[in-house]
This record gives sequence, structure tokens and C-alpha cells, in this order.
Amino acid sequence: MKQALRKDLEPLSGSFAVRELVEPHFDPNWHFHPHYQLFLVEEGTGTRFIGDSIRPFIEGDLVMLGPNLPHLWRSDKPYFDTHSPLRTRGIVVYFTENFLGDSFFQHQEMGLLRDLLDDARRGLEWTGPTQQRTILSLRQLCQTPPGFGRVLAFMTILHDLSVANAHRYITTIGYTNTAKQSETDRIQLVHDYVLGHFHDHINLDTVADLAGMTPSAFCRYFKTRANKTFSDFVAEVRVGHACKLLMDTELSVTQISFESGYRTLSNFNRQFKEVTGQTPSGYLRTYRMV
Repeated sequence: MKQALRKDLEPLSGSFAVRELVEPHFDPNWHFHPHYQLFLVEEGTGTRFIGDSIRPFIEGDLVMLGPNLPHLWRSDKPYFDTHSPLRTRGIVVYFTENFLGDSFFQHQEMGLLRDLLDDARRGLEWTGPTQQRTILSLRQLCQTPPGFGRVLAFMTILHDLSVANAHRYITTIGYTNTAKQSETDRIQLVHDYVLGHFHDHINLDTVADLAGMTPSAFCRYFKTRANKTFSDFVAEVRVGHACKLLMDTELSVTQISFESGYRTLSNFNRQFKEVTGQTPSGYLRTYRMV
């Protein structure tokens, strides 16, 4: 995965910031920042990269990220077309751990909220009723004027998330951000190359050359930075694309495997199950039940 760029947000004028995003596509740069982030996708599709996790995203994607956790919501290719009518919309809340004071979350009554903030360092996502309640609450938060009412509304959202038992961790146990800004440009080329060519055969020599390394050195380097092998990264990108096709199209599994860069159905089925834990048909049944 490409190396993350530290992103310095504008200073928060209040205790936290609420922003409504409306753009042709989401920010295409793999980045991190020292703030917590609660993010809702209201419109748009693509692939979500958080730490060492790669997943497709659609409308309703709701996550909370801890400080300095690298992330990227990469919009699908049609969103980058010059004359595309498509757009993305989202709601994001930025805040720091001490946004209500240095010791506020250390009080006994704040135990569940403190656990929420700690868990968010691995990234959290919600589905089901908690997701639906939070979507409505975030939309109401955007309409609430700055002041104590907005602080109270945001604290209510955090409380609701802290008592919910439907969250899932996003990154693997032990994941750490090893980003160095000096490496960003080199790995950016690799990342973009895979996203642009995963439909086709990807030659390791070509990718290693983009990174300015020998193939063996690149493989060691990539695994250290991404917490997974380069071949696993490519497989997750391809399977993520296949998941979106399963959800959004009527293509057969054979057609989807080809569109996702696989030349044999057996290899597609094997890697799909390795990445998702399900067969393509099982994944589709699960999605339709949600």
C-alpha cells in the first residue's frame, strides 16, 4: 500500500469541526492526521483503505478513526472522468482527545467513551440500527448551530456509539503506522499503478521498477510498510472490486472474476474466500440480508 502523507488540518475554531463534503470525488491521497475522525459516506462508491484494511465502500459507510491512522476513500474510476455527472457527498467530524479539556475523559463516568476512543485507534465501523441512528444524528448535527447545543448533540452521538455492540474493528491487531513522508512519492506511484491496472496482469518487475528497487527488495519493503505481501494487496484490491460488482450489477460470477483481473474462475473463488471468508454467492446472500 502506498505510504501515507501526514495531513495538517486547518486549526479547529471550536472544540470540534463538522464539515459537509460535496466533491466530484473524495480526496485521492493516502494520508493521516493527529485528529480523531468520524466519517459518513452519503453518496459515492469506491475502495476504502484504512491502515492495513482494504474494503469497498458504498453509501452509508460509517467509520471512526483514531489519530494518525492512515486512510483513503478512493472513488471509483468514473468519478474522475472530466465530464462525469457523478459526485460524492459525506459528513466528517474532526476532534482531538482533549476537545473538552485535558482530563474530561479521565473521569469515572466517561469510562465507555474512553474505551471508544481507545478502540478507534484500530478504526471502527458500524452497521445495522446503530449505523442508521448515527446517520440521522450526523445530519441533524450539521443543521445544529455552533454552541452548547452542538456540543451536546455530538456527545450524544459518541455516547450512542460507545454503548452499541455492533462495531467491527477495521485494522488488524498490532497494526502501526510506519509512514515516512520522504517515501510518499515513491509508494504513491505503486499504489496508483495497482489501482489503475488490477484488471490486467501485474508484473512485479514493473512495479518494483516504479519504486526504484529490485523485485526482492521491493517485496520486503512493501511487507514491512503495509503489514501484508504485495500479492495479498493486489488480491484484496481485486476482490474488493469484485464485491462491488456483486452488489451493484447483474453480472455472472464468471464475468465478475474476469472484470476483476482473474483469468481462471478457480483462482478467483479461492482468493475471494481467502479475503472475505465467504464464497462469492455466500457474500451476495449476506449483503442482501443486511
